[in-house]
Amino acid sequence: MKSLMIDGMMTRRLLLQGAGAAALVAALGLPAFAKPKPIAVALVTSVPIEQQWISRLHLALKAAEARGDVTYVYSENVANTDAERVIREYAEAKKDLIIAEAFGLERAARKVAEDYPDIAFLMGSSFPEQAPNFSVFDNYIQDASYLTGIVAGKETKSNVIGMVGGYAIPEVNRLMQAFMAGVLSVNPDAKFLVSFINSWYDPPKAKETAFAMIEKGADVMYAERFGVSDAAKEKGVKAIGNVIDTSEQYPGTVIASALWHMEPSIDKAINAVVTDSFKAESYGPLSHMAAGGCSLAPLDPKLVPQDVIDLVKAKEAEIKSGAFTVAINDEEPKSTL
Repeated sequence: MKSLMIDGMMTRRLLLQGAGAAALVAALGLPAFAKPKPIAVALVTSVPIEQQWISRLHLALKAAEARGDVTYVYSENVANTDAERVIREYAEAKKDLIIAEAFGLERAARKVAEDYPDIAFLMGSSFPEQAPNFSVFDNYIQDASYLTGIVAGKETKSNVIGMVGGYAIPEVNRLMQAFMAGVLSVNPDAKFLVSFINSWYDPPKAKETAFAMIEKGADVMYAERFGVSDAAKEKGVKAIGNVIDTSEQYPGTVIASALWHMEPSIDKAINAVVTDSFKAESYGPLSHMAAGGCSLAPLDPKLVPQDVIDLVKAKEAEIKSGAFTVAINDEEPKSTL
């Protein structure tokens, strides 16, 4: 009888403790299944961490690391042929969240995600998400690209604008198309020279391509790739930056830049992992200006006339309020000169 009484008291105590813990969790607004921070995150990239696209991921992850939300490791310059192995090793190491560019290794990345359904995968991809754990993101920063086009359209004197891109894929095309639309909205006489270097990181090739366009009369260059602004600087023409702000590296040359902010996407993914609510979905909309996923670098009145700055700010306000929507056009842009 004494043993039964003791067992009953212990059971009751455990139930009370459980109820107390549940009450505490509820009071703190946390789900009972919350994962403690920091969570383990790994990033896999095929190019240097300094590359425009990847640097935005790295910056957002470093910010999360500084807050104590994540422990963060990365592997850069990973060949597509070796990426599946690297991603799989991170999965085997039980990382909570794995982030990578899926583009060149789409099938391999999705296969690894299938093999590890309990791990969250957030991948740069032009294709849809894959249930249950493969979410996708993309650089939908067409809003900011359109605004830089307004600056370029007002800046050009020759009405010839050169554009050098990496690959003619949706991620590049939509930004170039938005830029061109912004140019034409204020300068319908403008013409474009468009070329792709078929590389994500080949500054010398991008520079030579830009030189050829400048020789054909381009006095404003759209620098989708590294190397273009170097050519613009050497030839004394203006450049428009993409994804990152390089105005300090090219003072007087880069007059406007569309900036990508991956913090909204990274923070959402971290929170979803922590609350055990991560699911396959598209993070693309989080790159829109209204979501804080992109912005225009501050315009310098010494380089851009105040009336143009005012014009850009007015259009920016329309975009943020929803009064104006920048079209998403993933078709390959073509030269019009």
